[in-house]
Amino acid sequence: MIKVMIADDEERICQLIEALIDWESLHMEVAGIAHNGLEACEMVKQIKPDILITDIRMPGCNGLDLIENVKKSVEDLQVVIISGYAQFAYAQTAIKFGVGDYLLKPINKVELASTLQKFKERIEERLQLKEEQLWIQHKSEADIRLFRANLMDRLLEQRVWIPSMEILQEEYYLHVQAGIFQGFVVKIDASGELGQAGIHIILEKAQTLLENSLKSRCTEIVVGLKGSRCIGFINYADGQTEEIRRLFRGCLHQLESEKGIFGPVTFTAALGNTTKDIAKLQDTVGQADVIIEERLLKGTGKLLERMPAGSAVHEQNILEKYLRQIVQAIEVMSVEEAAQAMAQMSQRMLAVRDIKGYEVRELVYSAAGLFLSQVEVKNRAEELKLFEEQCSLCGSMEQLMERLAALQNRYVEQMRLRREADTVRPVRMAKQYIQNHYSEPITQEEVSSAVGLSAAYFSALFKKVEGEGFAKYLINVRMEQAKVLLRETNTPVSKICQQVGYNDLKHFTHTFEKATGVKPSVYRKMYG
Repeated sequence: MIKVMIADDEERICQLIEALIDWESLHMEVAGIAHNGLEACEMVKQIKPDILITDIRMPGCNGLDLIENVKKSVEDLQVVIISGYAQFAYAQTAIKFGVGDYLLKPINKVELASTLQKFKERIEERLQLKEEQLWIQHKSEADIRLFRANLMDRLLEQRVWIPSMEILQEEYYLHVQAGIFQGFVVKIDASGELGQAGIHIILEKAQTLLENSLKSRCTEIVVGLKGSRCIGFINYADGQTEEIRRLFRGCLHQLESEKGIFGPVTFTAALGNTTKDIAKLQDTVGQADVIIEERLLKGTGKLLERMPAGSAVHEQNILEKYLRQIVQAIEVMSVEEAAQAMAQMSQRMLAVRDIKGYEVRELVYSAAGLFLSQVEVKNRAEELKLFEEQCSLCGSMEQLMERLAALQNRYVEQMRLRREADTVRPVRMAKQYIQNHYSEPITQEEVSSAVGLSAAYFSALFKKVEGEGFAKYLINVRMEQAKVLLRETNTPVSKICQQVGYNDLKHFTHTFEKATGVKPSVYRKMYG
């Protein structure tokens, strides 16, 4: 709704103006009425109306003074002056102050309605123009953000790309100047399951903090959000490197001090080498991305600098030794041996002099790939990608090894359970067969054939799973059924003997007595 305010020292004039117009049909409302200039001035500042209808003469502050004052606080205010005098001097001054119309008393309903309609169209046109301008501005800002995101993708590519001042200024709309260029990374690590949405929210807060802290000291700052990292570069004047380092430490300290708000997270920052050569921009960004991995060995919560040199880790045959051990663990399906293979790999890594964080990560990723190549996996590439995503939130070598241990345990345990299931299934089928045929003269050979195994393998497997041989199990099933018939029926013992698979009554009686300690007839008397 368009807000209208009326100011006149005569109350009846205010009432008349309010009554003359069907405000709702014009999508307007009378938001306030004032009866003197000072009151009107304060009310305009409070309610910020779109239209002001004011008498030119009022006590305390006349209409022209009122307009001059309120136009400073409500720039787009549309004003209608009403007066009992057709004075040209007033009209000239009113026009100077941006008055939209000048009406004489007595107020004519048609003229007032026409003026308000004109103002309504003007206000709606202004609002539409403002919306269009905002849309264009937002679109332009979105385009620039997209250009900058594309720039970070290009800088992080493996393929060498050599930018220039002209390219960054004209193609990516950056305000870069001659001076220092330096890549940086701010990394989140989380011990719990933070989730991608939670990570993104925290990264956006870190990005805002970096931009607000550094923009006053930098010619340009470009930040992109990649996985669990804020990664980008800054351009600043020569001689400010120490100040930039201090600002980064301040940002890191603030993030670390507020990490309790975010949950179980830690923050680490890394700075690439400084360069005055814009052609080396990709190098300094890449360096920061490598340096950040040093937190795996040096700890989180620090500002890391200086590109680490490689070590002799690949001369130690760490992966080959791990592979030999893990293959053996998989063959015997031993979680303990798999854990031992991983623990010894960890010891070998730590024994390498000057091993680097990025080397540790590469070894763990490679070990996971080797392990998955030795077990049944539906989609190895997808499983390895998920593992690397989980590892990307690990802030220490210990956490990386825990992730590898969890991967090993899950698959080795699955294999063991599958093997057990494959072992138990034929025994379960055999037991079901016995339940269905115990009254018949069945043999071990008959049952083993029914479940698809050789008699010798079936005999050994059955005893391993059940803890007793096939013959003893069959006798126990028959004796239990005989007990039920003796207790719950009046069937003669000779008939029960046949019903539970025996043709010889004497043999049945002897077997029953051996199993229960009493003859069948005595058992019936005791429990029947």
